[in-house]
Amino acid sequence: MRFHALRHAATLCIVAGFAASPAAAKVISVGATTSDANEKLQEALILAEPGDTVQLGAGVWKLTDGLSLDVANVTVRGAGAGEGGSILDFAGQQGAGEGLLVTSDDVFLTGFAVLNTKGDGIKSKGADRIVYHKLRVEWTAGPKETNGAYGIYPVESSDVLIDSVFVRGASDAGIYVGQSKNIVVRDSIATENVAGIEIENSYDADVHDNIATKNTGGILVFDLPSLPMQGGHNVRVFENIVNDNSTPNFAPKGNIVASVPTGTGVLVMANRNVEIFDNVFDNNGTANVMIVGYRYEHKDPKYQPLPRQIVVRGNQHGKAGYAPKFAGGDMIAAAMGGSIPPVLWDGAGDAVVLDPVGVLSLNLPDVKTPQSEAKPAPADLSKGALPAALPTIKLPESMEAKVR
Repeated sequence: MRFHALRHAATLCIVAGFAASPAAAKVISVGATTSDANEKLQEALILAEPGDTVQLGAGVWKLTDGLSLDVANVTVRGAGAGEGGSILDFAGQQGAGEGLLVTSDDVFLTGFAVLNTKGDGIKSKGADRIVYHKLRVEWTAGPKETNGAYGIYPVESSDVLIDSVFVRGASDAGIYVGQSKNIVVRDSIATENVAGIEIENSYDADVHDNIATKNTGGILVFDLPSLPMQGGHNVRVFENIVNDNSTPNFAPKGNIVASVPTGTGVLVMANRNVEIFDNVFDNNGTANVMIVGYRYEHKDPKYQPLPRQIVVRGNQHGKAGYAPKFAGGDMIAAAMGGSIPPVLWDGAGDAVVLDPVGVLSLNLPDVKTPQSEAKPAPADLSKGALPAALPTIKLPESMEAKVR
């Protein structure tokens, strides 16, 4: 396994990179130490013009209000996301919103930290070609139900790059991409979140060279009903380290991730064309890989709740299944000598598991599907025709150039 692209260590030491600005652009520098830092920073984000860079000075910013950016082609650059860098601390935030909200295209966020927001850390909505790079989002008191739901949170976007970020403590997902397409999440660390990394109701995503550790569930690939964009598909999860996902689930009751069992490595629910390959799994108490249908009440007549064409191949499986956190799991483990196999399937949909490990099928009752769609035949998880390999996600060169 390569992991050569990991450009940081799991030590919070994340150093900001610098890319050239357009010749006609200007740099707007804002310092952290002034008493009106919140107002000055928001003013800079409002006055920035396309091509400009908002440069955050080093220091700890004590912020009481959320920030927003709605100007296209702007860079927000800090002095680094680790100690001594640009630390935006929202512990005194008065509202319940996000720390930073971006609603414009071609934005580059790099080299700063966002801490202790009341709501989400950094959110972008309808922001195409957005790049999250060398950022840290953290709730410094550790896992708590009252923490913000999402750390890095792009939604309803095309061309999303999340590169070299660190997220800790989110009460839903540390890195979440929803209702988007053409996505790359790489070289990042998600720890002590409910879900480390989540791809939801999205098309065409590569999730690779990440570390998902000490979450409730490491990496989730979901498709949910009653959302404008449905039919999540074409997701590759590869060359990640997914280990020790043992944090008790601290999501608020009623959230879908509140049902994720502690000790889950990768969980695929109701998605289509998902490849899970060349990952390193270890010490996930429920399962290294779970494949399930959506088994909750819903009123969406078009929703397809089955997992389909899921391929699990070429992974390294360490210890797993020794503390399964689902109904009856402990009894099943005891009957099987103390642990269940590393791959757990609820019996819905179809999948092919080529890893030379055991697979446990729970053979749960079937999942109701739309009348207009044929239900696949019961899966044989050990053999069968493989779907065509999914292509590598290609982002616009302008995005890749920003992180070099």
